Amino acid sequence: MSKIKRLAGETVLYGLGSIVPRFFNFMLVPLHTSVFTPEEYGIVTILFSYTAVVNTVYMFGMETAYFRFATKPGADEKSIYRLTQTVVIAISGVLSLIAMLFSEPLATALDVPDKPQLIMWLAAIMFIDAIVAIPFARLRLQKKPFRFALGKFINIMILVALNVYYLVIYYTPDTRIDFVFLANLIANLFYILFFFKILSIWRPRYDKQITPVIFNYGYPVMLTGLAGMTNEMFSRIMLNFWLPKDFYPGQSSAYAVGVFGASYKFAVIMNLAITSFRYAAEPFFFSNAVDKNSPQLFARINHYFIIVCCFILLGVSINLDILKYFFGRPEYWEGLYIVPILLLAYLFLGVYYNFSVWFKLTDKTYFGTLITIGGMLITIGANYWLIPIAGYYGSSWAALLCYFGMMVACYFFGQKYLPIPYNISRAVFYITVTMMLVYGVNAISIDHQGLALTFHSGVILFFAVFIFLMERNAFKVSPR
Repeated sequence: MSKIKRLAGETVLYGLGSIVPRFFNFMLVPLHTSVFTPEEYGIVTILFSYTAVVNTVYMFGMETAYFRFATKPGADEKSIYRLTQTVVIAISGVLSLIAMLFSEPLATALDVPDKPQLIMWLAAIMFIDAIVAIPFARLRLQKKPFRFALGKFINIMILVALNVYYLVIYYTPDTRIDFVFLANLIANLFYILFFFKILSIWRPRYDKQITPVIFNYGYPVMLTGLAGMTNEMFSRIMLNFWLPKDFYPGQSSAYAVGVFGASYKFAVIMNLAITSFRYAAEPFFFSNAVDKNSPQLFARINHYFIIVCCFILLGVSINLDILKYFFGRPEYWEGLYIVPILLLAYLFLGVYYNFSVWFKLTDKTYFGTLITIGGMLITIGANYWLIPIAGYYGSSWAALLCYFGMMVACYFFGQKYLPIPYNISRAVFYITVTMMLVYGVNAISIDHQGLALTFHSGVILFFAVFIFLMERNAFKVSPR
């Protein structure tokens, strides 16, 4: 139990650097949905969706490769850092240069023909994100969560302040979309100062023996990440193309993307918890891989992870009647019914990440690539089939089907190569009970907001007591 407590503590600390900053980013939703119409918000959503997909290529799997090779017995961590950073800078530099040189045709292809500067700014944003990723990973490996959190926190404070300045104080309707991207670029420039020392002493390095091995380890991880990011962002991109005209009467496809993207923000709450957990768990899994009790330890961690995610799923889903006021315009409210589906999808994604430990520890990362590509095919096929008949509701189900399929496939392959005694029946039971509570509570309409909040709080308390009674004996036998 002591190792689990330590992991929980590190998760909280890394949460300060991931959940807290992203929470403040989430708090920009009221501002953006007040200033932007759904069509305008749809444009912002689409451009950042493309950026998230391309950014995976910039990293080329080097973050995971750094963790893997820097933690091997006898490894020279500084040398591995220089090697992985060299790969990242070379790839991201070339790609950003190409994007800047061809910014005008790219802007036309992305339906913003009069704003090529947005492409140039996005290229710079992605380049900075890439070159500081390994330094951030180094902080995680060196157990420096406070410095990690500090860098992330200052960055988001700059971003929030600039958004408020540009969209409230220095407000110009004709360029308000531009300001969102410019604010991101300026905030990212802070990272250059934050890591100035380590970036300034970096020198290109190539090792004819180690670099090809690192590269071969990293590119399947990159393909996995690319497919995974496609799974996450594809629906927002393709909704713009595959939604039939006038599916939502009188509204454009960009309007639908804006509503869908805004509703997706609530589902990101689950993803924030998953992200902070992954920051702590990835180096934890690698460092505890040789422990003879590691299978039982990993199973217990996944068990507690599912419990926490069920609380998030329940807490957010039954309080959407309050959370909807985060949106500045009522037009965005119409998409809130998809939030529980997206939260459950992200829960499955989080469990998949836990299950994926087996192919990372056995160096069979190509399995991750195959599984995620399979998920990508589900995403593409389900969106192609469901968007024309169900709009963004179909896209939310596509995400659920994708992550569920990936989770199931990863579990069965993992049990063959690295058996871990996950308590599947208990996990299915908890998730089922959670979803029954979500839809049961949401079927009860209470007009008085205070009474509704009291009732919802009582349901969450009931669920907490229920979990405690179910788990009270398990705490006594948890692996040490």
